[in-house]
Amino acid sequence: MEQFDDAGGAESGRSASAGSASVPSHLDDATAVNKVSAHPEATIPDSEYSLAEIEQRRARPVRWVVFALAVLLAIVIPYGYGRSLAINHTQGVLHYASVLDPRGIALIAWTVTVLTFMGIGMSIIESSSWFWRVVFVLSLAAEQLIAGLCLLKMNFWYSTFVVYQHQAILANAANLGIIAAGLGVAVFAVVFVAILVCVRKDSPWNTLTHSWSALSLFFIIELAAIAIVLFGGLITAA
Repeated sequence: MEQFDDAGGAESGRSASAGSASVPSHLDDATAVNKVSAHPEATIPDSEYSLAEIEQRRARPVRWVVFALAVLLAIVIPYGYGRSLAINHTQGVLHYASVLDPRGIALIAWTVTVLTFMGIGMSIIESSSWFWRVVFVLSLAAEQLIAGLCLLKMNFWYSTFVVYQHQAILANAANLGIIAAGLGVAVFAVVFVAILVCVRKDSPWNTLTHSWSALSLFFIIELAAIAIVLFGGLITAA
C-alpha cells in the first residue's frame, strides 16, 4: 500500500508539474501574438508642414482675394458704365428699352437681383463649390448695369424724369423690380431671425430654418414682393 501511495503521489506530482509547465506555453503564445500585432516603428511619415500650414494651403487665399476683387469690380464698373450710357446715349437706351413692357422690365430686374441674392445663399450652403460664387459675380454685374442705366438711388424718380422725360416709367419699373427684390430679402431675414429666436427647437416651424426650407421660404416672399409691384399699381404710379 505504501508503495502504491508513493507511486500515485509521484505520478500526481508529475502531472501537476506537467500542468504547471504547460501554463507558460500559453503565455509565450500570447506574448508572441502581441509582438506580431505591435508596431514598434511609426508607419505614418513625419510631415514638414504644420497643421496650420496645411489648412492655409487648403484655404487657397489667392482665390479668395481674386473673388473679392471680382465682386468689387462687378459693383463699380457696370454701374458706372450703365450710368454713362443713360446720360450720354439716352436715345439709344430708349430705342432698345421701349420695345419692352414696363412690367416686363420690372420682372427682368427683379429676376437678376433675386439671382444675385440666391448666389450668395447657395455659396453659403454649397461652400465647397465655386459655381455659385461665379453666378453671384455675374448676376451682380448685370444687376449693377441695370441700376446704372436706370439711375437707381434713393430719389430716383427725379433723376429718371430729367434724363428719360416721359419714358421714365421704363427706368422706374426696373428700379422698382430691384427694390422689390431687396425688400424681399429684408423681410426674409427678419422672419428667419424671428424663427430662430422665438420658436422652440421641437416646433414644426423650426424646419423653416433648414437650408432648403429656408430657400423655399425666400422664394415665396420674393414672389409676393414682385406680385405687389406688378399688380399693385406701383409701376403706373411711379
